[in-house]
Order: sequence, then structure tokens, then C-alpha cells
Amino acid sequence: MRKEVVVAAAVTAVAVVAVLVRQYSRKKARQWRQTQRILRKFARESATPVPRLWEVANAMVSDMQASLASQEETGRNEPISDLLRKEISIPPNVLIGTSQELFDYIAAELAKFVSENPPDDTPDASERERKLGFTVSYPVDQAAATSGSAIKWKSFSANDTVEKALVNDINRALEEHGLKFRVFSLVDDTVGNLAGGRYYNNGIVASVTLAMGSNAAYVELEEAVPKWQRTIPSSNLSELVINTEWGNFNCSNLPITEFDSSLDAESSNPGSRIFEKLTSAMYLGEIVRRVLLKMAQETALFGDVVPPELATPYQLRSPDMAAMHQDTSEDRDVVGEKLKEIFGITNSTPMVREVVVEVCDIVAERGARLAGAGIVGIIEKLGRIESRKSVVAVEGGLYEHYRVFRNYLHSSVWELLGSDHSDNVVIEHSHGGSGAGAVFLAACQNPKSS
Repeated sequence: MRKEVVVAAAVTAVAVVAVLVRQYSRKKARQWRQTQRILRKFARESATPVPRLWEVANAMVSDMQASLASQEETGRNEPISDLLRKEISIPPNVLIGTSQELFDYIAAELAKFVSENPPDDTPDASERERKLGFTVSYPVDQAAATSGSAIKWKSFSANDTVEKALVNDINRALEEHGLKFRVFSLVDDTVGNLAGGRYYNNGIVASVTLAMGSNAAYVELEEAVPKWQRTIPSSNLSELVINTEWGNFNCSNLPITEFDSSLDAESSNPGSRIFEKLTSAMYLGEIVRRVLLKMAQETALFGDVVPPELATPYQLRSPDMAAMHQDTSEDRDVVGEKLKEIFGITNSTPMVREVVVEVCDIVAERGARLAGAGIVGIIEKLGRIESRKSVVAVEGGLYEHYRVFRNYLHSSVWELLGSDHSDNVVIEHSHGGSGAGAVFLAACQNPKSS
């Protein structure tokens, strides 16, 4: 009798375990199906088929025609004997500090660069004041330029009090660090990119910035700009540089998802810079994070406890997103390393990592294809699609370092233009970037007029 009781108890325990295993398996299956539903819905709402891209391009053309604005001439004919570049990352604590702290840091780094690369060996080189070009990715608020407060980025017009205050602050920092430099040109980085591009190749008709911000500038004939009021009567100027500020573009055809809407609502500039929030490096990683957070909350994608770091805004940077997206290892080992490093997730499976890659792919493809539609829109505005070759210079980490993003951008332009016209648009990486363009613009300036 005792053996029978023991055997019965053992059988019951095994049965209970089997039931629990089945319940757990069903739960995980339900969660996985929900993960896939979220993924499919996000992919569907983010889709950018060719007809939609044409709608975006045409809407952008309409906006451009309705609100053309002028910029200054960008020509320069004197040769540059040499061009040296050095990329320096600005520490986060400097970026969130005061404007003067930022300019002091830039001046100090410039002083190091100049000491490592002396301008020339002429006797008076160290005493002669030199022209300096300066570009900014975002225009800034006047409070930042005058009060030393943290920089607030927003729009400003050329030669206004904000620009002049910025130039004064930068020059003051240069002087305090003993540099014989003075800023003669402060321009948007996309305009600087176009100026630099046209110095090397006069066939460049447009420049695009795909970095922390997103923007485009292009060369327009003067007669096509009815709002232009000529301020230089004696000039033979026949072309103008148009800064589109396409980051502000918005239309009903943009593929906006719930994640984009929440990002916009919680941003410092809700309702504005919508196109930029879909196409720039500042936001792509954040969109991915928001999708993964929803999956973690609703489907336990990373376990029963949502990692606290995953709920931290802007925790995922676009370079890390690119590294995960472009991971070609069999088990997506780089994805696993990044999830651990950024979010503290230590138990991801190959299947989970594959979901992360798919989310990155959806976000990157959408952003790149929208940028491609913007490029086609500019070429369409210029009337060059069918008959003339157009070169577009692209600058920024998304294009330079994110191979998959770059490939998606190129393929979208090819799809939009088809085999008959795709050869008429050549997209190339910019020569020297916006910094070189700012230097060229500075060299054009007359010191007596500043």
C-alpha cells in the first residue's frame, strides 16, 4: 500500500509539472505571436512603396515652390593648396553646458590642431589674422548666444542679431586661447556642404545632410525665385543657394506610426521637424528603442522584468543601431553584446536578436527611402530628371558609416526614376564636408564689410 501511494504521488507530481510546462509554453507562444503582430503592424505602417514616395516628393516640390528663400552666392575660384581634416567628438557634458563652455572647448581643440598642423612657414604666419569658417547643424536661440545659457537650437535668418552674437562669442573664445583667427562665415552645415562640393565639382546641384540633423540645399536660377530681392545691383549673380530646411517638411503622406507620434509629443519641439524625426541620426535609434520597449512591456521580449535602461529616452544611439543592424554573424553576436552594453540585457536568444535587427531594418529603410524621395523632389523641382545629369553631395554619419542605410537611399532613387532616368542622378559622398565649404565662404568675405 505504501509503495502504491508513493508511486501515485510521483505520478501526480509529474502530471503537475507537465501541466505547468504546457502552460508556460502556451504563454511564450502567445507572447511571441504578439511580438510578431507588433512587428508586422509597425512594418506595415512604416512602408514606403514607390507610389507613396512619389507623393512625398511631389508634396515637397509644392512646398518648395510656395516658400522659396534666398541665400548668398557660394562661388570661389582661387585654388586650395591643401586640406586637412580631423574629427573631434564633443563630450556630452560640454554639449549640455553653456554656449561659452562649448566655444571654449572648440577653441582649445582648434589650438591643438593648429599647433600640430602649422598654417605655413612664412615669417609672419604666426602674427597674421586668419579667416575662419564656422558651421552649425542647427541654428540657435538668441538666449544661448547672449547670456551664456545652454544652447537652444531653433531657426534664425541670415545676418540677424543671433548670428552676430554667436560670431562675437566664438571670436572671443578664439582670442582667449591665443588664436589669430576670426570667424568671417557662419553658415548652416548643409549650405557649407554645398559650397564645399561646388568648389570641387561645379556640376553639383544639391547637397544633403544626413547626420544628427537632416537638411538639403540646392542651386536655383535667380529667375525661378520670385521672392528674391537683389541686394547687390552690380553683381552678375545668376544662381542662388536655396536652403530648403526640409527637416521642417510635413505632409499627410508621411508614414507616421504610434512610436513617431509619441516621440514627437515628448520632444522639445512637438509638431515641428517631422521629416527630420523620420530621417536623422538623432531620432532613428530612439524610434527603435520605443518599439523594443513596447515589445518588452507587452510580450516580455527580454524577460518578465522590463530593463530600466530600455525605458530611458535616447539611450540607443544611431551608431549602435547601425552596428546591430549590420551584424552578419550567425547568432547575431554583436546584437547580443550591444543589448547587454546599452540596456543591461544578458539573456537574449538568437530569435530575440533577430527581432531587434528587423526593427532596425524597418526604421533605417523608411528613413533612407524618405531621404531618397526628398532628393528626387529637388531634382524634379529643377526640371532635370529627364534631360540632364545632376550630382548630389551627401554628408553625415548616416550616409558615410551606415552601409545599409546608404544602400536603401540609393535603391529608392533608382526605383523612383526607373531604368530610363536613374543614371541622370549621381549621389556621392561630399568632399571635405561642410567645414571645407565654410572655409571657402570665409575666404570670399571682405574683411572691411564685416
